[in-house]
This record gives sequence, C-alpha cells and structure tokens, in this order.
Amino acid sequence: MKISFFVTCLADVFYPGVAKDAVEVLERLGCEVEFPQAQTCCGQPAYNSGYHKETKNIARHMIETFAGAEYVVTPSGSCAAMLHDYVKLFEDEPEWLEKARVLAAKTYEFTQFIVEVLRVEDVGAAFRANATYHRSCHMTRLLGVKEAPMKLLEHVEGLRVTPLPNAHDCCGFGGTFSVKMVPISEQMVDEKIRHIEETDAEVLIGADCGCLMNIGGRINRKGKPIKVMHIAQVLNHSKREGGGSYADENRE
Repeated sequence: MKISFFVTCLADVFYPGVAKDAVEVLERLGCEVEFPQAQTCCGQPAYNSGYHKETKNIARHMIETFAGAEYVVTPSGSCAAMLHDYVKLFEDEPEWLEKARVLAAKTYEFTQFIVEVLRVEDVGAAFRANATYHRSCHMTRLLGVKEAPMKLLEHVEGLRVTPLPNAHDCCGFGGTFSVKMVPISEQMVDEKIRHIEETDAEVLIGADCGCLMNIGGRINRKGKPIKVMHIAQVLNHSKREGGGSYADENRE
C-alpha cells in the first residue's frame, strides 16, 4: 500500500521526530511511504481567520500536489480535517469541488488510517508509563476520529491510560485563537493541566502537535513533571526493540 505523507507545518518545523516516528510505524506495518516535496501548509490558519480567497490558492496547490496519491496520511487530525474542508471551500466551483472530494476521500489522520484502513489495532508497541490522553477538538468534532487512538493505546504493552476528566474541553490552542485571545487561552490550558494532574499521569499523549505544543509549553513554564508525547512516538516503541518507559524518555 502506497502512502503520500502530509507532514504539516508544525511537525516539519517543530516536531520532525513525530513525523519520523509516524513514518517508521507505517513502514513497519508494510506501507510504502513517499513525501511529495511540493507540499505546503494546508491553509488552516488563513481559513479560520476568514481569508477564504487566499486559502483557495493554497488548497488548489495542495489538491494538485496530492492528485496522484493513493492515500494521504498525516499525523495531525486538525490538518486532515482542513483537507476535508476543501469541499466546503469549493462548493461554488464545480471543477475544484470534485477534485476536493477526491482528496478528502483518501485523506486520513495517522491513527484513523491504521485502524480503519489497515485494520490494525496492535502495532507491536511497548511503553511502560502511567498516561492520559488529550482529545483534540478538530480531530474529534470535525474529523470524527474518536476511538482509533484509544484502540491503539489499549494494545501498548505496559501502558496504563487513565481517562482525562472533562476530556471534551478545548486546551485553549485553537490556532490563531491562542494568539488573539491570550488571557482566555491561558485560563483554558491551565484548567486542562489541572485535569491532567488529577489523573497522576506521568505522560500526556495526544494526536495533534498544536495541542501538544500549547499544553507542553504551559507545562514547561509551570515546571510540571509531565512528559508530553505524540501518539506516534508511543507507538514507535517496538516490543521487538525492548520497548521503552517514561523514565527512558525523561532522560532524553
């Protein structure tokens, strides 16, 4: 199975290790992964800020970039949702609307692709830690991916996942929201961290780098001893390689 990997801006600039882990997991599951060099931002910041005309230029480029892909897989639920939103963006342009529908139909978030397309729930991972999982808004509410991450985490040897209180609450990132509404965003992320602490988790796991950057940055600023990890990083701890643990990650 051939995959075109959509790395996203945040993974490319801030979390290249997450992209590497995601690719290694996919390859271990038998996928052939390619990286279209022409890919850019999906246009979500402009789209959410109301600049739809400018977003269309980005969207046309991305549609053309991934036109030949069998599947498009990304380690970000919010960016996958944006590629799906191209359908709304071009609802008044029939030619591009059809192309947008084709792209949306073959675009998947990383965990969604593993569970729904590859039909795999146990990727052979092992990671010893007490953890909790943050559900990002765009991934759960817009893309509709809710169960796939938990199904994968349930099969990670040595991992204990405690449900996060008020898991449906936003972390306060929201892309440009965290920049435009700083005081409100700060209160939201502080509330999220309080709920994380209620679980006694050593590790916070998520599937969207934007949320993890926001929560992780606040955790670091407040000096909290909580490790923040993308789910791809957890799933790439292979049983065959001896797995890993929170202590190992904390030494890195």
